[in-house]
Amino acid sequence: MWVTALNRNLDSVTVPRTMSKLLTLSAGRRSKWVVLAVWFAALLAIVALGLPAKYTEAEQNESTSFLPGDAESTAALEITKRLQGAESAPTVVVYQRDGGLTAADRATIGQDLEALNAATGRFANTTPFQGPEVSPDGTTALVTNVLRATGESDDILEPVEDYRAVVEGGDGLQAAVGGPAGASADAIEIFTSINGTLLLAAGGLVFVLLILIYRSPFFLWFPLLAVIVAELAARGAGYGLTELGITVNGQTSSIASVLVLGAGTDYALLLVSRYREELRRHEDKHEAMALALRRAGPAIVASGLTVAVALLSLSLAKVNGTSGMGPVAALSVFIAMVAMLTFLPALLTVVGRRPFWPFVPHFGDRGADETHGPWRRLGDRVGRAPRRVAVGTTVLLGVLALGLLNYSNGLTTANSFRGEVESVQAQELIAQAFPSGQSAPTDIVVRDPSQVDAVVAAASQVAGVAGVSPEPVAGDDQAVQLAALLRFDPYSTQAFDVIAPLREAVRGVAPGALVGGPTAVEYDLRDASAYDTLLLIPIALAIVAVILVVLLRSLLAPALLIATVVLSFLAAMGVGAVVFDVVFGFPGSDPSFPLFAFIFLVALGVDYNIFLMARVREEVQRHGTREGMKRGLAVTGGVITSAGVVLAGTFATLGVLPLVFLTEIGFVVAFGVLLDTLVVRSILVPALVLDIGPKVWWPSRLAREDGGGEAPPPSEPASDALRQPARAA
Repeated sequence: MWVTALNRNLDSVTVPRTMSKLLTLSAGRRSKWVVLAVWFAALLAIVALGLPAKYTEAEQNESTSFLPGDAESTAALEITKRLQGAESAPTVVVYQRDGGLTAADRATIGQDLEALNAATGRFANTTPFQGPEVSPDGTTALVTNVLRATGESDDILEPVEDYRAVVEGGDGLQAAVGGPAGASADAIEIFTSINGTLLLAAGGLVFVLLILIYRSPFFLWFPLLAVIVAELAARGAGYGLTELGITVNGQTSSIASVLVLGAGTDYALLLVSRYREELRRHEDKHEAMALALRRAGPAIVASGLTVAVALLSLSLAKVNGTSGMGPVAALSVFIAMVAMLTFLPALLTVVGRRPFWPFVPHFGDRGADETHGPWRRLGDRVGRAPRRVAVGTTVLLGVLALGLLNYSNGLTTANSFRGEVESVQAQELIAQAFPSGQSAPTDIVVRDPSQVDAVVAAASQVAGVAGVSPEPVAGDDQAVQLAALLRFDPYSTQAFDVIAPLREAVRGVAPGALVGGPTAVEYDLRDASAYDTLLLIPIALAIVAVILVVLLRSLLAPALLIATVVLSFLAAMGVGAVVFDVVFGFPGSDPSFPLFAFIFLVALGVDYNIFLMARVREEVQRHGTREGMKRGLAVTGGVITSAGVVLAGTFATLGVLPLVFLTEIGFVVAFGVLLDTLVVRSILVPALVLDIGPKVWWPSRLAREDGGGEAPPPSEPASDALRQPARAA
């Protein structure tokens, strides 16, 4: 009984007439001008208010800003901020000479110390430099001070830049500025510069691809203009989200920009391909655009909402940086979709046919029958032995997924940069003569001052702890802050492994004691990232499944599509794990990497399956499952492949940025999109549908009737918005 009821409900799903009117609003003779006026007014307001620049300034790139509210390091940070008057970041200036510091070196250090203290006088949030502290072997000296965080990136970046201008070394004396303040400054500097680099690289690549796809030196400027409009609007809206308390960092804004550029260009390709075909059938450009929007619009809306809702699931993450990416990325994709369904069609309706030159679509022109092109021939080949093709393709993807045996989560703050970074160099110099944790001590907060001696004794016995300051760094009547020096690089996995036993040891003698500091912060972030991955992957799958069930009015087909996308994700991750290690020599991946890769690949992979299967279902209603699958593949193959190449290219441009995490995300998503576009959507999905037959639509009516076998009427050609690249031009 429940199957019958579900069958009726699924088969009754239709596109509301109101949606149809909204979709065609931009094609009206008068309304197109209203749409353009609204967009330009909004853009003028965004630019006049300087919202894109404010959005960049609102980025929070310090790791502490991403801490979950329930993390122990968060509680410790709140107490240490109270004890010290503000959140602090030590600066460590290291001097090192092989064979020992000379008298001249010590004189240089003394001169630098005077200059450094003169530099601190220009900033209200710094303390005087102390030192030098010379290592027992006499090769290394440290000079330190503290920067108090104000929430403004420049209050960390500018002092560190001044310190580095003073500290030069030379003639065998190595010198570098590091510590938590130096590491924060390096991260801020990289993040503030990546947006321009990324947009230049991605925009240049898309420019070249669109020339090849549209085959016109003029037409490509209109989709590009629409993407620029969407990007400005997305950055303006992103600033509004930061004002609501959403945490945004440089990685978030970079990925959001790639999504706007990639998804926006994809949606433009899908719409323009249909619009060009309708221009051959209708003399009136307004009528042609209205039909293009009416027929291609629902698939674009379904695709955009699927990606946006899947991305929005990141909002449930514990890590603030991850949860912040959810609404920012979702809103960016949504704005890109709206721009391509409103601003772009209104603009194209105004300019008419001429920008398509030299291949202008004239009324009455006849294009090639796209149901008999190369993609149809591929469908025929798959149809000769669909089960064998499905099994073979599945085995191939499974073999690629075996690369996950090489996967490592060894990426940390210390090794997350591609290339030389001064704070990392400083840490390496410190580790040669001092306990590695000297540059970033681990905080121990003791709530009861009478328990300090017991905590010092217990912490000192933990393997990996070089020593604990017996004198409190800061204190009041309620709490005392101690400094534990770890034997390992404070941003290494070995140091992270010390945090849990250290917490257990200090709580054994002081139940209310807390362990925080830079190492504990990253430990808690990694732990929360692992939790987010386990929580959000099933939620994202459930969201995508519901959308596919509503769109395809089936239960079996969505299950198959999701299974193929997950298999594609595992294959891409397997290839990525091998490439990162063998080819790039990266130390591993960030614990949050699988989650981000999964969300992007599943959302985008299902995206292309929506374009394919929505068209296939329409063809099945006329020609039956076997013929409908082949015709759907034939008319969608070219343009989806073009869209996949564009999206893969935009994500690949993340590789130009000097961060390992973004390079890895760019590679895996680009490879995964191409794998999904060229193998999963073109071969595996058709093979499964052709092998299973009409039952793939269970429990809808198509599972029993398998289409009516009716030929489309003359006024409704069997072509669709999704065309080959030659027709997308």
